[in-house]
Amino acid sequence: MRHPSLSRRSRRAAAALTVSLVVAGTAVACGPEDNGAESGDGNARPRQGGTLTVLNSDPQQDFDPARLYTSGGGNVPSLVFRTLTTRNREDGAAGSKVVPDLATDTGTPNEDATVWTYTLKEGLKYEDGKAITSADIKYGIERSFAAELSGGAPYLRDWLIGGADYAGPYKDKGKGLDSIETPDDRTIVFHLNKPEGEFPYLATQTQFAPVPKAADTGTEYEKHPVSSGPYKVVENQNDGERLVLERNEHWSAKTDEERKAYPDKIDVRSGLDSSVINQRLSSSQGADAAAVTTDTNLGPAELAKVTGDKELAARVGTGHFGYTDYIAFNPKVKPFDDPEVRQAIAYAVDRTSVINAAGGSSLAEPATTYLPNQKSFGYTAYDHFPAGDSGNPAKARELLKKAGYEKGITVTLTHSNAQDFETGPEIATALQDALGKAGITVKLKGLEDNDYSDTIHDVKTEPGFFLAHWGADWPSGGPFLAPIFDGRQIVKDGANFNTGFLNDRAVNDEIDAINKLTDLDAAAKRWGALDKKIGEQALTVPLFHPVYKRLYGKDVKNVVISDWTGVLDISQVAVK
Repeated sequence: MRHPSLSRRSRRAAAALTVSLVVAGTAVACGPEDNGAESGDGNARPRQGGTLTVLNSDPQQDFDPARLYTSGGGNVPSLVFRTLTTRNREDGAAGSKVVPDLATDTGTPNEDATVWTYTLKEGLKYEDGKAITSADIKYGIERSFAAELSGGAPYLRDWLIGGADYAGPYKDKGKGLDSIETPDDRTIVFHLNKPEGEFPYLATQTQFAPVPKAADTGTEYEKHPVSSGPYKVVENQNDGERLVLERNEHWSAKTDEERKAYPDKIDVRSGLDSSVINQRLSSSQGADAAAVTTDTNLGPAELAKVTGDKELAARVGTGHFGYTDYIAFNPKVKPFDDPEVRQAIAYAVDRTSVINAAGGSSLAEPATTYLPNQKSFGYTAYDHFPAGDSGNPAKARELLKKAGYEKGITVTLTHSNAQDFETGPEIATALQDALGKAGITVKLKGLEDNDYSDTIHDVKTEPGFFLAHWGADWPSGGPFLAPIFDGRQIVKDGANFNTGFLNDRAVNDEIDAINKLTDLDAAAKRWGALDKKIGEQALTVPLFHPVYKRLYGKDVKNVVISDWTGVLDISQVAVK
């Protein structure tokens, strides 16, 4: 999946070198590299009150818990929708942990992790003062299966017994999913069709937010969803173009250790041009002094301008999100069916030039592993095809000769025409230049963005050599490796992400074995080992992990950016 908080349009704007101080919501290259924990007033003592303004490019559309990803919208949904579990609201790596939210703990599994039981905290209430019950959570999940409310995370359909054939409560005549039991108002039990040790992560998704059946208005629910969090929706204009949130008087901090809820009001204004957002944040005048943005990144030109401004440099947050940009191969297309050809390309890559094309070392970190370089993913360092900083063309030529291409080869690299730092022309050109030094002549084939995505994710049209990227739905190796390398997830009649068509029994079995583990630290180590093993096949060439820089207004306090989302956590911000 793409980074949910960094839109395609935002990335294009961030990469543009001609924009004037476009801080579109992230912050500064010369700023501190510690997630803003000691930057300027960002850590001044917070107080309650005031209005926080959120300036974003993309509208907060479909504001319905059934249709959202938890991390979507730069943390805005979690201000209104509480879930069984949530992310730990702390800086950096500490923020990669899953913690209780509506539930008393992160869940109790049976012996093989096919049954998970949760108990709700006492005293939980909606914005109207009514009690939140386990039946409300069950109903909230069931309505996410309705076709008209699609868009959320797909895991429940795959994991819950009966989920694959369930069509939602509007068609089941009140029967509901038998695999979700609510023996009393505070207990909810999930029955899965396979072991899933990472179910506590899944329970952070907004589909686990409670929805009172009597208040459900179907597709109209997004206009005024019933809040279980510290804020309620008082205004929703033009499908999320402007979203105004005010305090939910029935929310109690005693039941919520994660959300600080300092501001009295949060005004989310979206659909704005990136340059406008960044100029407003840099000027920080009037209400914009208490403003942030969560969906646009600083580009190289913006960083260069901010570098010389001490005041702006102090208002920067740095975020890391589990994300990898890489070269993908289709081994069914010659010459990429030959492992030595794939290895030769891996050796020929000049990561320094790729990093420069991605905006420089402040915006991208070189990658030789598929998993992101964070402990929660199980990061295990390896470099099977060491190319150094600038490539190893001699080794690449040697491998090509062994493969029967002594005079070199000519290949076509498919990329997006979008002007972004991930899969666009700049990255493609950098690779073209580097591979040319190894006798690999690269022809570039650029496709318009939508056509590009459709082409590379269709087994019938997937090219042999193209740029790709992947981000995890939660900070673990599971949602990173399984969609890309589990042979049972090859999709022949829809969007396919196993681009290397790997269907290795040993890999599939190891994925199943890890999924049984409820010790997430132990699971992480196994994911890292599996990544290292798969990497030997050179089905992908990792290039870099992006870094997110975000500027915030001068009156913004208590800046927290976790490695779970990589964006400033609105639930922690104060403006006084």
